[in-house]
Amino acid sequence: GFDGGRADDPNGRLIKEAPIIAKPLVPENPEPKILCMIYTMEDAHATRIRAIRETWAGGCDGFLAFSTASDPRIPAISIPHAGKEEYNNMWQKIRSMWKFVAAHYLEDFDFFFIGGDDLYVLPQNLRHYLGSLEGSPEVTPHFVGRRFKSSSYFYSGGAGYALSRAALTKFMTVVEDDKCGARVHTSMEDVMIAKCLLNVLGLKFQDTRDDQDRERFHPFAPGGHLTWKPPKKGGYDWYEAYNKEWGVKLGSECCAPDSVSFHYMKKQAMVRHVHALLYNCPK
Repeated sequence: GFDGGRADDPNGRLIKEAPIIAKPLVPENPEPKILCMIYTMEDAHATRIRAIRETWAGGCDGFLAFSTASDPRIPAISIPHAGKEEYNNMWQKIRSMWKFVAAHYLEDFDFFFIGGDDLYVLPQNLRHYLGSLEGSPEVTPHFVGRRFKSSSYFYSGGAGYALSRAALTKFMTVVEDDKCGARVHTSMEDVMIAKCLLNVLGLKFQDTRDDQDRERFHPFAPGGHLTWKPPKKGGYDWYEAYNKEWGVKLGSECCAPDSVSFHYMKKQAMVRHVHALLYNCPK
């Protein structure tokens, strides 16, 4: 059947064992409204972006790919930013994305979700979670994602993170300030925006786990979380270190049934396979 492929498919195992339950792509309640934003490159338009458009992107209320070339069929937009188009200047690209969206779409959506082109999102699970947050998105400045802590607290950029309309409005009041890294060139966009929103603006750093301490936003593919194990005594693992304050649940306990995102979905076939398991295969 569809769940075929490798007999030891760890992505399929996690979906079955957790189990990950995808709410229907067409929502029963279309509130809150979500704009999904993906950063990418032109050479991924026909591969990763196409796979995203043909699987989960339609479950968002709006979808924009920010790329090195514009293409209205996707739609993909190329917008200028300070410095070179390179990984080590990701923060400046992300700043430009947020400024563009705030200028053109602020009043059209309640939440704005951002991630890379190797991200798989369960849009209605995301909508349901964001809708459960306290307060209204136009008044309450929510900033949510997968918590990490290195030298400071931040949300994993790989797993994607969301800003409410109120949070994006506040961000725009300081986006050009040096205290929010306006002229910094770095790949660590997730750390930079967290320093601005958490430290400068004082937004709340939120625990996004479910009531059994299972995570919803995931920095690995499903199988990566299923099979991850902590290092042997004396060893170092960045993932363990970044989660040391609150811990990591192992095996199928890693992931909430209403999970909203998985990272490192780099192959089109993996995106389509996981999508088929979630939406097309009988449970």
